[in-house]
Amino acid sequence: AAGDTYTFAPGHSTPRRSRARAALRVIAAGPLVGVLEARWSAIGADIRLRVSLAAGERFVRCVVDCNNHATNRRLRVRMPTGIRAETALAGAHFGGQARAVNRDGDCPSEAPVRTAPAHRYVAASTGRRGLALLAPGFFEYEWTGTDLLMTLLRSVGDLSRGDLAERPGHAGWVTPTPGAQCLGHDRIELALAPIGSSECADDVLTGLWEEAMLPLRGVWLRDAVGLTPHAPSIELSGPGLVLSAVKPAEDGDGTVLRCYNARDEDVAGTWSIAPAPTRPQASDKMVR
Repeated sequence: AAGDTYTFAPGHSTPRRSRARAALRVIAAGPLVGVLEARWSAIGADIRLRVSLAAGERFVRCVVDCNNHATNRRLRVRMPTGIRAETALAGAHFGGQARAVNRDGDCPSEAPVRTAPAHRYVAASTGRRGLALLAPGFFEYEWTGTDLLMTLLRSVGDLSRGDLAERPGHAGWVTPTPGAQCLGHDRIELALAPIGSSECADDVLTGLWEEAMLPLRGVWLRDAVGLTPHAPSIELSGPGLVLSAVKPAEDGDGTVLRCYNARDEDVAGTWSIAPAPTRPQASDKMVR
């Protein structure tokens, strides 16, 4: 692929689909959690895909580890849905936004792009069948009317190029961007969930995203016996006293606390530290 940071251009190469044979391995066989791993190398990248399904969850978690060795390329994953729909619902700033399939048209100034941005989710459905793609943050997708594609990476070497057929002239400064080639390792986390048309709504998909992506809260066994341990705290009391620093000690494993007196007169103050320090040491330089 060609292009720059502003505009994607397929270049003169034909898009290739990875048909490499993957090495499969069962990581966990259930019954509570099932995990399948696939590894393969193709089109200039080493890829590891882990698919996991936990009992009671209505979505499949996927983790893609990609080690990219190629430059000037776009790498995407294609998910056939088995349905036909003219629009897909994508998460946006203020809720879901329905977007139709973006087909090529007559646009003399700049060629339209088939991809679109999404925040947290994108979903398409017809009747009782459909698919929702959930991701931690923003991502790029394309809905073809039957297949859902997600961009894993798009690498470019120039901030702006003036020789693109998709756009006349430059869109920005002529500056090399070697760091935008996305070489090396990257990890993409996502989840897939089957949905119907009645569930293809912002509130339902947002709740599903929160269930899949927000971190779980761990519970200690001792939490069940009514213990309420106090959290560590440091408090300074006294008129005009201002806490100025809490830092590790430079000559030991202790902690240094510093404060200063903002008044023009001597004042008394108190440090309250929990848990209590084992070897407290005071200095007259802390308070004037």
